Amino acid sequence: MLRLSSLATRSPLLRASAVPAFSSHPHPRRHYAGGHIDPQNVTKVTPAEVELFKVHQRVRDSPVVRSSTQARADKLRWKRNMEYHGKERHAIFDDIKHSTLTERGALREATRCLRCADAPCQKSCPTSIDVKAFISAIANRNYYSAAKMIMSDNPVGLTCGMVCPTSDLCVGSCNLAATEEGAINIHGLQQFAVERFMEMNIEQKGQVDPARGSPAVFEKARIALVGGGPASISCASFLGRLGYKNVTVFEREQFPGGLSASEIPGYRLPMNAVEWEANFMRQLGVDVQYNKEFGKDFTVQSLKDEGYDAVFMGIGLPAAKIDPVFSGFTSKSGFFTSKSFLPNVSKGSKAGCSGSGCGTGGAIEMPPLPSLKGHVVVLGAGDTAFDCATSAFRCGADRVTMLFRQGFGQMRAVPEETELARDEQCEFMPFSITKEVMRGADGHINGLRLARTRFDDAGKLVETEDRVTLECDYVISAFGAQLEGGVEEALGPATLNAWGKMDVDEATMQGKSVPWVFAGGDCAGSTITVEAANDGKTAAWNMHRFLQETLQSGSSADAVRAEYALDKPRLPMMHTAVDEVDISVELAGVRMPNPFGLASAPPCTSGSMIRRAFEQGWGFAVTKTFCVDRDLITNVSPRIIRGSTTGPLYGPSQTSFMNIELITEKTLAYWVRVCEELRADFPNQPIIASIMASYTREDWHELVEKTLPSNPHAIELNLSCPHGMGERGMGQACGQNEEMVRNICSWVREAVGPDYPFFAKLTPSVTDIRTVAAAAVEGGATGVTAINTVSSLQGLNSQGIPWPHVGDEKLTTYGGMSGNAVRPMALKAISSIASSLPGVPIMGTGGADSADATRQMIHCGATAVQICSSIQNEDFSVIQDYIAGLQWHLYSQSRPDLREWVDQSPPGAHASKLTVKDHLPRFGVYELERRNRRKAMAEKEQFAKAHSSVGHADVPEAPPPAQDRPVPSLQSEIGLALNHIANFTDLDIEKQVVAHVDEDTCINCGRCYLACNDSGYQAIAFDAESHLPTITDNCTGCTLCASVCPVIDCITMEPREEIFPDSPFEAHRGIPPEGEVVGTLAGQKDKRVSDYAPVKRPKVSIDESQIKGKH
Repeated sequence: MLRLSSLATRSPLLRASAVPAFSSHPHPRRHYAGGHIDPQNVTKVTPAEVELFKVHQRVRDSPVVRSSTQARADKLRWKRNMEYHGKERHAIFDDIKHSTLTERGALREATRCLRCADAPCQKSCPTSIDVKAFISAIANRNYYSAAKMIMSDNPVGLTCGMVCPTSDLCVGSCNLAATEEGAINIHGLQQFAVERFMEMNIEQKGQVDPARGSPAVFEKARIALVGGGPASISCASFLGRLGYKNVTVFEREQFPGGLSASEIPGYRLPMNAVEWEANFMRQLGVDVQYNKEFGKDFTVQSLKDEGYDAVFMGIGLPAAKIDPVFSGFTSKSGFFTSKSFLPNVSKGSKAGCSGSGCGTGGAIEMPPLPSLKGHVVVLGAGDTAFDCATSAFRCGADRVTMLFRQGFGQMRAVPEETELARDEQCEFMPFSITKEVMRGADGHINGLRLARTRFDDAGKLVETEDRVTLECDYVISAFGAQLEGGVEEALGPATLNAWGKMDVDEATMQGKSVPWVFAGGDCAGSTITVEAANDGKTAAWNMHRFLQETLQSGSSADAVRAEYALDKPRLPMMHTAVDEVDISVELAGVRMPNPFGLASAPPCTSGSMIRRAFEQGWGFAVTKTFCVDRDLITNVSPRIIRGSTTGPLYGPSQTSFMNIELITEKTLAYWVRVCEELRADFPNQPIIASIMASYTREDWHELVEKTLPSNPHAIELNLSCPHGMGERGMGQACGQNEEMVRNICSWVREAVGPDYPFFAKLTPSVTDIRTVAAAAVEGGATGVTAINTVSSLQGLNSQGIPWPHVGDEKLTTYGGMSGNAVRPMALKAISSIASSLPGVPIMGTGGADSADATRQMIHCGATAVQICSSIQNEDFSVIQDYIAGLQWHLYSQSRPDLREWVDQSPPGAHASKLTVKDHLPRFGVYELERRNRRKAMAEKEQFAKAHSSVGHADVPEAPPPAQDRPVPSLQSEIGLALNHIANFTDLDIEKQVVAHVDEDTCINCGRCYLACNDSGYQAIAFDAESHLPTITDNCTGCTLCASVCPVIDCITMEPREEIFPDSPFEAHRGIPPEGEVVGTLAGQKDKRVSDYAPVKRPKVSIDESQIKGKH
């Protein structure tokens, strides 16, 4: 494939010595004297507009004729997927992982997840992260919940999100790999979620649970962990969460992280990620002692002698394996091992990895990168070898060749590594081994003599007679690593196995010879970070068992195991102050642990389903609507379908469902029994009975009188079912008539008495839902539920046949649409009822698919929220996402920094992450210019780093800002938005805004330009050379451009006076008006406006003293 930079001299476009200047479009307004359009020429396109529409989309009426030469030139001009030779990355350590995602990318990727049953991705994760739960949380913009799911199972979840070989783990098992679009980018989503949580700066807390072990043991047990890498961080974190108070990590370097810090390059794993994980661990009270080298400063036995009750060995393999042919060669002669090369790369590129006097508080100069040039040969084909190869380019190599004994099919490196090397133009020489090293007169390596290998017929690798000479300037050996002799001696009395690794029980990571020694990571045989993390996790639980069983005096091990149920692992989840936020709420005197309940819908088809939901934490439930037995129904099939609003996207994340399902098929006696059992077994999770009857006082009295003995916490009257039941004189047939609603509520109030709460469930299919709500309250209802499903017809096929259709005649009926598509209607209904009937309790329902959506309903005036479609898209376990999301929102209101966040995104979260921000597009010659500027910047930065003192991770990260106000109660959040909802005539037309484009985040798609031209005000110019849009002062602030822009916050709306200070807003009237204009900026709020006020209280005789049924 030809590279763009190599063609720079062939293309006239790319031969340009400088980036071409952007053309600017003339102002497209058509003004004459007085600023008005010629009344005789109002529809003709002017020359200025012809220029504006130069690249605008038009219906093609003939094929395009263009020479292949021109097509090739155009291809180069607009090329975005340009190759990047490694030598162009000298001193550049920017993130190059293909998996890294912005928030936009993360949201799009997360919505693809199927949330599979018994998800294979979770089974393939060594640490068993709840993958589908954290991806679901990301899709709902609940990044705290996502990070909690990740970090609860893997305390080094950020590191693993960046370096995990997921193609062989979770991603390799993703069910979507069986489809054209491919597997989910799970590791990219994991990295994104934890990075966002890192920005939240929320501290982790340990909790001593007496049910998990003896508090006395938690206090007195002393635990030592040797090595500060992922295995030890994981083990120490779980021990800290359990409540152990004396946990100490001994690290030989001056910085945390082990090999993650010292041997994984910064463009794959930056130091701040490693530092954050170490600090997050230390928040649990874990002590870290630096500059403590195992085998030199202490041994396993000396730790025991000092009084440590258990020791975890989490050291790496410090000694490189070296081919004897390189015996005697050093870095001065051009020979490195991975153990001498990668740590120096890290120290020269990762601020904090060079060591800055841990424990002394000092600072030292950051050393320079290893200096390479010319041709570098890397020996090996594992992950470490590939890190060496790509790092060599950043240290000055012009050419890198990877040499290995076997073929490409036998490479041990994972695709995540090999793809980066291929992208950077590394060369490969398989089936080769070094026989002799060639030196120059100065003793420096100048070449290798190689023997070629092959597999014989028996599949054995054999050496051939072929010999090859390969000229080179440096050699980096990456053949693996091993324990050193001194380290082996220091491990005693622990023993090694036949492979030179610590001899442990692989199920418990406990030493076979010494029960108080545990191990994990490289020294125990695990070769990847995530397995090391899991070793630490496994060891933590089994160390906990060991300590509880051995340190409790007067109790046998069997008795301790039985008392604390130690036979089944029960490690604590990650816990923060967010998880302690109270989200209970009171609805008409009924206390709920949280405001999330099951709607009277398919999730409540049976009592056992409600029981399972309660067991998982749902706050309340409304039964499936039931009736007197003589009105029992039988459903048709099919009856529940995906809505047409989602378009051609299948699977979960449906924006709507439509159903023609009726009420329950079960008897009244069944539901009475359900209420009795659930009320008894879950007294703190309210059960609300949903009932329906015809417009007959006797039927309602009978139904209520038979329901009340089961003692439900409240009753909901279904006056709004939009299909099927109306033909029987029930549901919406009653709910659309104010008088019928008023009478039914009065009949029910007669039956239940003055103090029992009941709610009228309202239909949106009315002219003004406020008057119906008022009628319900006038009749005696305690409150209302808004809204039921919306009557709809979802679609027809090409033969005009609807879906769903029933029977041989393929008939359908109008069904109820639910899901996110109806949320705007629900918000409008809730807010309008809350504004007009203050104090009336409201249960919101309709498209509450996330904690954020339920918060919106609460801010509009709902006290509790009923949920159905979200469960249909996923399952009952989504409750954890709802709870964590609402807790985060309330907690964020107590901290001044987090109050500025929107939807768990900080201010500026969507700004460009580009290092070079110079308003250049990212294609063709502009991208080349960007790269040149970035390279120059990197070389300057590297010089500056090498001559400056740097800080270190041992300095604790800044603590979170203090909470400057108490965490608000959920009750105080109800109706917060109502003061911001007004009539149109209340809106301030003096405050005009215009669009503003961030050129560094713009992807040059021109969607804003097209939309503005054909659906707006022709206020965006589009440069034909750079494809950068420019907002002109024709902009009226309509916001259509921002609405169609595919990049979050690329277009924002800013005050007009800031963007166009010399161009005040002027309404374009076309032809000058005749006479005085009443609706001017100064006089729009005139007396011609009628009494119609969509946000004004209707004329109803309701006051709070009349609201009945509050316990």
